[in-house]
Amino acid sequence: MAAAQIFDMGPHGSAYVSPPPMNATIEGRLIPQLEGLLHQLLRDRRELKIDGQGVFGSGDKFLPGKIAVGLSYLLLDTPRTDPRFATYLAGYRDIADMTLGDTNDSWGIYYYISALHSLKEAGLLDPAVRPQTLAKLKVQLDWRRFVDPATLKLINLPNNYYGVAFSVARLRFLLGWEDASGSEALLAKMLDHYRTYSGEFGFADETEGDGRFDRYSVLLIGEIAQHFIETGMTPTPEVKAWLRRSAELMLLRANMTGEGWEYGRSIGAYGETAMLEVLTAAAKLGVLSDDERDMAYAWSSRIAARYADFWLDRTTGSVNLWDGGRRTDAYRGKHRILGENLSLARQYIYTNAIWNELGYKGRATAPGYAGWLNTLPKSTFTWFAKGEHDRALLTIRDRGHVIGLPLINGAVGQHMHSPYFPVPYSAGMLSGSADAQYPHLVPRFTLADGSVLMPLAWFRDVTYRTSGQTSIVTYRMTAMDRMGKPDAEQDARLTVETRYEFSPGKITRTDRYSAPRPITLKAIDMEFASFSSGASAMGNDIRFASGDVTGFSASGAGDCTAAPVSDPKYRAPSGAFATRVACSRGAMRLDRPLTISWTLTYR
Repeated sequence: MAAAQIFDMGPHGSAYVSPPPMNATIEGRLIPQLEGLLHQLLRDRRELKIDGQGVFGSGDKFLPGKIAVGLSYLLLDTPRTDPRFATYLAGYRDIADMTLGDTNDSWGIYYYISALHSLKEAGLLDPAVRPQTLAKLKVQLDWRRFVDPATLKLINLPNNYYGVAFSVARLRFLLGWEDASGSEALLAKMLDHYRTYSGEFGFADETEGDGRFDRYSVLLIGEIAQHFIETGMTPTPEVKAWLRRSAELMLLRANMTGEGWEYGRSIGAYGETAMLEVLTAAAKLGVLSDDERDMAYAWSSRIAARYADFWLDRTTGSVNLWDGGRRTDAYRGKHRILGENLSLARQYIYTNAIWNELGYKGRATAPGYAGWLNTLPKSTFTWFAKGEHDRALLTIRDRGHVIGLPLINGAVGQHMHSPYFPVPYSAGMLSGSADAQYPHLVPRFTLADGSVLMPLAWFRDVTYRTSGQTSIVTYRMTAMDRMGKPDAEQDARLTVETRYEFSPGKITRTDRYSAPRPITLKAIDMEFASFSSGASAMGNDIRFASGDVTGFSASGAGDCTAAPVSDPKYRAPSGAFATRVACSRGAMRLDRPLTISWTLTYR
């Protein structure tokens, strides 16, 4: 296997000049790591612990399905003449029986039935699962457990689960467990829903019109396309057109390090596999040009190398999303440690198989990849929705960084969390903190009556233009987002006009706040959490001795201080922030416009 040529880049991990072929990384590094965990499972059963974390009884509601998929790889990849094959076959039967009574919801149902379908295709279903167990699984592995069969509405789940439901129904049909009517109805519902809430621009709103456009909004069509591929169906031209749009947005984020999607929930390791899944489906379905396909493979090989080098911990034998300063969403907590290993491994294994089918097995990555990156647009504005409220994403490519500015609504459960704020994000340089609510790069207004308002969710009249090397985005809000409730709520006691300017090595945000009627503010505060360290201050002008961000200055939000930070909430997917800049201003009466601005510089 060719050795990776790398340069150390701190929180970015490594930049790969010439990564190993993707298949070499998967076969040589990921598969042995996965086998190690599965051997522990077969040995320890319910007593299994990984990195000190008990696996069973931890609340992972998808675990039985993920285990079924993981163990299926042992069976499918082991020659039947190998002495281990009989051991794996017996182990599969025993683990299926052992987990039969465990909670296994939605995605877990899909994983499990996908594994059973693969085993059936290989002629291994009957010897791998006892008849009485299979009879019970036939009842349990049903899309009707999370979809109302009468209305076809999801039961308390976001919209990306329509694809899961369709796949379960289609796989049940292929297993002979039901007729095609369920999958056909769910396919129509899935595509109609995608069409309704993606509108003219083709990206899926995770909510029913509230404007949450995040990683899932771009990934969803890749997942849908994979469900077509997996179950032997031909995607419609409409599906291919949607997939093409997502692939274009993903390709704008290509880089040398294998880093992935930059904002919203479930990023980090999953922000990277999102790129992998969309681009692999796009390559398989022929919506990429020949050159784009080669570049997508070159990036996929880097993403795989990064997974092995950056996310896998050689000491524990596990993926690490939680320790050493890393932070991920609570629903992906360490209690799901085995499940996260299995689901991430599955994404790499199935995408690698597709690249192999396309003729890339063992192929070196294109030597022109680095040069191709330099041909990508320096500034791109992508619309998600227009109407009463606008939703969009600015993508900036500058000095090797990919910077995204999302103008979206985090909606229920996420609107108050910093990864959804309308501020710039760039993997390894600018990041939010999963589930954290500190006022990252936006002011937080505490009113005299105790209300807390922030400029987060209600964008109107969004504009984008370029002037020379500067990209300018403006918008206004006729209401703030009132904090304290699960969903965003409009509060019109404050309004704002915002202007962003992105120029080489520099980002400036300027806000002009007004109160339709004079109001009394108790406090204003704003923060900036940075990977950069060695901060020194001259007034509100902060300079950093090391790190990508070289400076930060603010005005209108009071006095600013900078200090090292160790609080766990100041952590990003790829590691802990080094410095917290905090700006605060005391009580004041707002009876005239107030300007708050900041400027950030980076190398």
